[in-house]
Amino acid sequence: MAFKNDPPGQWLSTLPPGCLRLSSGYPDPVLVPSKEIKLAVTRLLEEEGDLPLHYMGSPRIPQLKKFLQKRMAQRGVELAFNELLITSGACQAIDLIARVLLDNEAVVAIESPSYMEALEIFQNYTPHYMTIPIDENGLQTELFADMLKDRKEKGQPLPRLLYTIPTYQNPTGTTLSLERRQHLLELAEQYDFVILEDDAYGELGFQDVPHLLKAMDPTNRVLYVGSLSKVVAPGMRIGWVVADKLLIEPLSWFKKDLDHPFDQATMASFLEVTDFDQHLHALTNVYASKCQTMLLALEKFLPSEVSWFVPKGGYFVWVKVPGVDTSKILAEAFDAGVSFVPGKYFFLEQQEGLEYMRLSFSYATEEEIVKGVELLGQVIGKNIVVAENH
Repeated sequence: MAFKNDPPGQWLSTLPPGCLRLSSGYPDPVLVPSKEIKLAVTRLLEEEGDLPLHYMGSPRIPQLKKFLQKRMAQRGVELAFNELLITSGACQAIDLIARVLLDNEAVVAIESPSYMEALEIFQNYTPHYMTIPIDENGLQTELFADMLKDRKEKGQPLPRLLYTIPTYQNPTGTTLSLERRQHLLELAEQYDFVILEDDAYGELGFQDVPHLLKAMDPTNRVLYVGSLSKVVAPGMRIGWVVADKLLIEPLSWFKKDLDHPFDQATMASFLEVTDFDQHLHALTNVYASKCQTMLLALEKFLPSEVSWFVPKGGYFVWVKVPGVDTSKILAEAFDAGVSFVPGKYFFLEQQEGLEYMRLSFSYATEEEIVKGVELLGQVIGKNIVVAENH
């Protein structure tokens, strides 16, 4: 299985000085509202004194939940107050769901490739998986349907849970088409599994944002996980789960972190004076421009053999370098002054995805993106030639 012997964090946290970070799936530092958050903290403490610093926390905390409830309604998901649980980021939400729903016998269906942290989480609970390839329109639901039918005919266990990032996926940047969204919901009903919809990037669309799976879900089979990490600040650790109250209750039993009252109160204080739609509009304008800059640089500097998916939102571009194990050119890229994430880290079996890499346009400046892609193109060009000669 992935990550047991070769975790990417060992090198992601120790990049060479001056390295152009096309590996970093972080918000643009300029877009993190640090001044506004500082004012929010000041206002919070001036108005409430020591309350936000205690276990019981601030009276503002319910306001955060109400904001998220209202935001979900604006995106087509009406929910009761007890159908939402605030978590310490999306990762805790995914872990809590896995803890409650999975065991050693459970089968988890996942996109391939997928979010590396989620893959690590699921491996803590079960060794049984189905992996469904992604193309430019997201998870291939027709292929998934064939796999499910085959397993049922052979009497093999069917998945209990499907994990998907249908909108601006990490790492591929792809978006599940509307037709496939509907098909996926039909498969969940037909084969009796639940869907975990990870929507960490879902409000960072460059044009029209697609319908949430949760908003299309008539049978309450979709568990929705949201996050403010990519649109406000990852260090605030604000995520949430939307599900039936019968699931929210056991999730809350296992959530033994005392709710991080100061972070939640600070976020509530920030949001109460923020025009969130305007904030999102500013983010998506910047990220759309950065994405276009990266795509133009890829066209200009990468060899013609190299291909990539064109994202409609999010942070990432997924690049295929035929004939090259991208993990083996990483050190050379570091020496040249640029970083990326090798594709193998996004697969359960790391012998998959060797020809791929994930590039991020979110963190670096546009000038750094162009220079980084140029340097990367030189490294790739030399290694494609080597691969062809062998």
